[in-house]
Amino acid sequence: MIDALKVWLAGQGLSPEAVSLVFVLVSGAALVLIGVLVNFAVKWTIAGVFHPLIRRTQTTWDDALIERGVLTRLSHLAPALIIHVAGPLVLADYPRAAEAVRTGAYVYMVVAGLFVLSAFMNAALDVYNRFPISHRVPLKIFLQVIKIIVSCLAVVFILASLVGKSPVVFFSGLGAFTAVLILVFKDPILGLVAGIQLISNNMVRRGDWIEMPKYGVDGDVVDVSLTTISVQNWDKTIATVPTYALISDSFKNWRGMSESGGRRIKRAVHIDMNSVRFCDREMLDRFKKIRFIQEYVDRKLDEITAFNTRLGIDDSVLVNGRRLTNLGTFRAYLEAYLRNHEKVRKDMTFLVRHLAPTPEGLPIEIYVFSSDQVWANYEGIQGDIFDHILAVIPLFDLRVFQAPSGADIRALAAAP
Repeated sequence: MIDALKVWLAGQGLSPEAVSLVFVLVSGAALVLIGVLVNFAVKWTIAGVFHPLIRRTQTTWDDALIERGVLTRLSHLAPALIIHVAGPLVLADYPRAAEAVRTGAYVYMVVAGLFVLSAFMNAALDVYNRFPISHRVPLKIFLQVIKIIVSCLAVVFILASLVGKSPVVFFSGLGAFTAVLILVFKDPILGLVAGIQLISNNMVRRGDWIEMPKYGVDGDVVDVSLTTISVQNWDKTIATVPTYALISDSFKNWRGMSESGGRRIKRAVHIDMNSVRFCDREMLDRFKKIRFIQEYVDRKLDEITAFNTRLGIDDSVLVNGRRLTNLGTFRAYLEAYLRNHEKVRKDMTFLVRHLAPTPEGLPIEIYVFSSDQVWANYEGIQGDIFDHILAVIPLFDLRVFQAPSGADIRALAAAP
């Protein structure tokens, strides 16, 4: 058939060179058409036969092959193989054309194989990420390194095929380009080293809440890759941080809080120090009616009375001996109130303390842990606690310190 075609072309008055050119073009077009038809047939078979079979299986890991298009990309190898085998046979009388077709098919197979391998690794990563261990040991970094290495090898094999040299020649010359390679792949190299340290030291995982004010990061880690770490901030924006920045810079990881079962409440109320004084009989009688501190007031009064009697203290002078103060009683009430609060952890750090006096008053700090770690619930618990604290302060004859506002100044100016 091939000889008949050549004779027919020559019979049309074409020169031998023209016959050769037309034959090469027609053969090339026929090979391309065959490749397209084979590709279509293979894709139809995959979509119509293999994909339905995979979806009907009980396992779920093979669904990742469909989602990542592994089999679809694999279908591109079929036409390349046919052209690679059939091309030299059809163009046996034209060695240069046959070699060009063979080289082109080889390059196409290498590129297609690279895409197939990349899709397969992505599918494997999807399956791996379904397991809890993926949060502790993210493999995406290592898969990306493998992809870079495989891609470099593919480029070397493609160049070697195009220039007709052995790949060994290119590998032997890589030493001279080491500095250039290090410069080009600086970020991946730093990312790989940082990723290994992050994973081996268990410093950060997917799902961790981290803070890095320098980079405007405050949210959950959603992805750990070779060169960047993606964080979804609480305002739903996505921030990316260089992986090596988590090694070179400081960051806060809230995982310890999440795993502890409690979330810290650390806030202070500033008391006007001019309102602090010793308790008189009327105040003590009033405090004894408060459920949380009834026992405390009785016990402290017995203790103080016994102490003052033993030492012969003249209690007609307030400064002599020991006495209850409204501030100390208020602190005892806060501690009792928090210990009876169902949302406050009693087995974790539990403090109601004075801080150093400031020009804004005397801070009384609450340092406890909420048993509910959900942000909205935690804020609600914290708000309820301090709503109650601010409401009961006047019952202890104390005042909250507050800087004068414009209304206060206007009231003073209007006073007679």
